[in-house]
Amino acid sequence: MSWIASSFMGRKGVAKGKPGKKHALTEKKQGQYHYVYGPYEKPVLTINPGDIVSAETRDAFGGAIKTTKDLPSKVLNFPYVNPQNGPIFVKGAEKGDVLAVHIHSIEPRGEQPVGTTALIPEFGGLVGTSTTAMLNKPLPEVVKKMKVTSKGVEFSKRVTLPYEPFIGTLGVSPEIEAVLSLQPDYWGGNMDLPDVAPGAIVYFPVQTKGAYLFVGDCHARQGDGELCGVAVEMPATATFQVDLIKGWSIPGVRLETEEMIMSIGSARPMEDAARMAYRDLIRWMQADYGFDETEAYFLATQAGRIRVGNMVDPKYSLGASMLKAYIK
Repeated sequence: MSWIASSFMGRKGVAKGKPGKKHALTEKKQGQYHYVYGPYEKPVLTINPGDIVSAETRDAFGGAIKTTKDLPSKVLNFPYVNPQNGPIFVKGAEKGDVLAVHIHSIEPRGEQPVGTTALIPEFGGLVGTSTTAMLNKPLPEVVKKMKVTSKGVEFSKRVTLPYEPFIGTLGVSPEIEAVLSLQPDYWGGNMDLPDVAPGAIVYFPVQTKGAYLFVGDCHARQGDGELCGVAVEMPATATFQVDLIKGWSIPGVRLETEEMIMSIGSARPMEDAARMAYRDLIRWMQADYGFDETEAYFLATQAGRIRVGNMVDPKYSLGASMLKAYIK
């Protein structure tokens, strides 16, 4: 039996994790892509809990960087980067519910080389930025293109890296704010967390009627921290199943796989993001796994794991996790 049946989505979801109708959200059907999360755009798709969506996402650059000669400072129109599919309206979703998104697959699309990374002036983890101003000059602007297939990412003639795709930006609409798609927070957004990958179920606290799900910014792979600020960005077809959980209140984004549970915190400084993630992990262990606070705190200290999604965005995203083997 699949582990999905024992997951929170399988046990608590309206559809109990059972697949419903399939929808194709093509570029043509999407029409205008969005650079803001918010409740003010008209939904491009309405679905029921259990339905499966295959969305044709664009890369973080909206396809503007086609060759190594297309420098970001010349071809991008900031802040119009990180285009998002959606919003997707989920029937029955209300504030106080939880939206469950089970990621089935992420496939590269388009002509090779579809993978792109770059050094962008005043952007990255080891350079001065507009908010951390330095006197030193920016690094040279460089674009790197890579062939991406299920067999691997051809980083160079010397190195081929495993294909480990994930969705960089995924979330629901805030209740009233309109927020840049580069920003992560309790609604999800641009978390750039490699665990948001095929097989995972990601849980979001619904803030508005219909949830208004957004998705985009797929990556072929990324190291912890997204150090230079740009992963192996790619256009993709992301397929995911959506369910709805009533009566389960969560303060921010949570994630579940067959092996572990994870709480995600987004904040600056980085230690605040870590504290948020670990605190919610401990609260989760108390509420749903029968631990008291002290024992959960001890166990998180000795067996907890922390994953750095990004250290470059307006807020940093970290995931604190615990293996299910220790809490079942």
